[in-house]
Amino acid sequence: MFTLAHLTDVHLAPLPRVKLGELAGKRFVGYQSWMFRRRHIHQRAIADAVRDDIRAAGVDHIALTGDLINISAREEYAPALAWLESLGEPERVTFVPGNHDAYVPAPWDTGLGRWAAYMTGDFRMPAAPDSGAHLFPFVRQRRNVALVGVSTALPQPVGYATGRLGEDQIARTAAILRELRKRGFCRIVLIHHPPIPGLIEPRKALLDAAAFEAMLKEEGAELVLFGHTHLDHRVEIASRSGPVHMIGLASASANGAYAKPPADWCRFAIRRQDGRWRMAATRRRYDPGAAVLADETRFELACG
Repeated sequence: MFTLAHLTDVHLAPLPRVKLGELAGKRFVGYQSWMFRRRHIHQRAIADAVRDDIRAAGVDHIALTGDLINISAREEYAPALAWLESLGEPERVTFVPGNHDAYVPAPWDTGLGRWAAYMTGDFRMPAAPDSGAHLFPFVRQRRNVALVGVSTALPQPVGYATGRLGEDQIARTAAILRELRKRGFCRIVLIHHPPIPGLIEPRKALLDAAAFEAMLKEEGAELVLFGHTHLDHRVEIASRSGPVHMIGLASASANGAYAKPPADWCRFAIRRQDGRWRMAATRRRYDPGAAVLADETRFELACG
């Protein structure tokens, strides 16, 4: 059995002191949003409690599906790296970026590249790059489980939080999923934006969600983990190789304000039984009143 923890949308608080020269354009709008609304939702103590609860669970691996930071200010990347390191070393944690991690264009070396060790593949495949700034899609092998990381994080205009994969990344992901199925792996796709249409309003949606869904229906995957909506989702679509289960979570630092659920994370116990992949999932929820996490929901997922 292989155990995997999933968390998303940490939105690490507090926002560090940002240089005045950085507060222009979309960053200024994001900073205002943080000061007047988001800082009343996302709390560092809650993110740390979720992190500590995951570490105490002793899972084999951890998947974080984006939005570790808030406005992509240069001062955010180093503290976020320290928090990632406190969650676990790169061999035990896999990360894919969200729209807030690429809020505005930023140099790779001083931006997302600082977290590269957490989003670099270690399983060589023709359709997956080995290294470099364009790391996606990447594949990590953990026993008989393959984690496929894709990126939807591209800077967008003010007022938009959309994402895009692009034709090349979707085609590469299709080839990877096809080959992994032939090799008998349990395929888990990590993505930030909701992977199918209709789960979020258009100005925040994945622009090529329909193309990505069509690819999943053709190639299949056992599990797709995502975030972005700050809501809990459990969706299933049919593919040629069996059901594709899709799970989305609340923000891992949310206190339950503004009609959004408080923070949670999900543990998946993955096993092969009777020729099929099966997953026992447990969702753990933060209780703002008691300031603790506890089991909330348990469910079983049967795959093809």
